[in-house]
Amino acid sequence: MDFIMKNERIASLKEDIYQRRDYKQLPLAFPPCINDISREEILISKSLEAAVHLIDTWPVWPSSVVILVGPRGSGKSYIANVWCKISKAHKIHATKGSNSAFIVTQGPALLEDADHVNFDETELFHIINSVYQKSSSLLITSRTFPSSWTVHLPDLYSRLQAATVVKIGLPDEDFLIRVIVKMFADRQLFVEERVIAYIVQRMERSLASAENLVDSLDKMALARGVAITRSLAAEVLMKLENVNCD
Repeated sequence: MDFIMKNERIASLKEDIYQRRDYKQLPLAFPPCINDISREEILISKSLEAAVHLIDTWPVWPSSVVILVGPRGSGKSYIANVWCKISKAHKIHATKGSNSAFIVTQGPALLEDADHVNFDETELFHIINSVYQKSSSLLITSRTFPSSWTVHLPDLYSRLQAATVVKIGLPDEDFLIRVIVKMFADRQLFVEERVIAYIVQRMERSLASAENLVDSLDKMALARGVAITRSLAAEVLMKLENVNCD
C-alpha cells in the first residue's frame, strides 16, 4: 500500500512538471551555472527553510556573523552562493597573509568549509572583528558546529560562540522526489514512477547524490541506447556505492 501511494505521489509531481508550459522555469536544485542563480530559483524543502529565511532577511541578521551548518550534500554551497550573488559578497580565506581582514571592510564576505580547511586563528579573529566594526555580514559554511572546531585562541572561541548558527538537515524523501523528477524533466527524460520510487528508497539522502545519480543514469542510458529502467538504476546505484567506498 505504501508503495502504491508513493507511486501516486510521484505521478502527481510528474504530471505537474510535465504539463506546465513553463516547466523549464521551475526551480532546480543545482542550476547548471551556480553564478547565475537567483532567489526565485530555490527549490524549498523543510530542511532548507531556515537557510532560505536567512537569505530573505539579509541584511537584518541576528548577528553580523552567521555560520551555516549541514552535512555534505545538504545544500550549503547552493544557499551560500545564492546569498553571495544577492549581497555581492567577497569570497575569502582565513589564511595568514590573505588580507581578508581588510577585504571584509569593503562589504559582505563568504568563508566556505571552515571546518575542513586550516584557517589561521588570528586571521579569522581579525576578520570577525572587522566585520563587527563595519556592521557588515560574514557567512561561514561548515559541516560541523563551531563548538567542535579546534580553536586555541580564547578570543576567537568567544567570537564563534556569539555567532548565529543556522542548521541545514538532509533532504526528506518528498523533496528528493521533486528534485529527481525535475532533473529528469530538464533532460527531457521520461522515467517511470516505480523506477523513481526505487531510486529514492536506496540512494544517499543528499542533493549532491541526486545530481550525480541522475547524471550517471542519463549518460549510461545514452551510451547503451536504452531507457532508464529499474535494472539500470540498480546498476548505477551499485557503481556509485562502490566508488564512495573506495
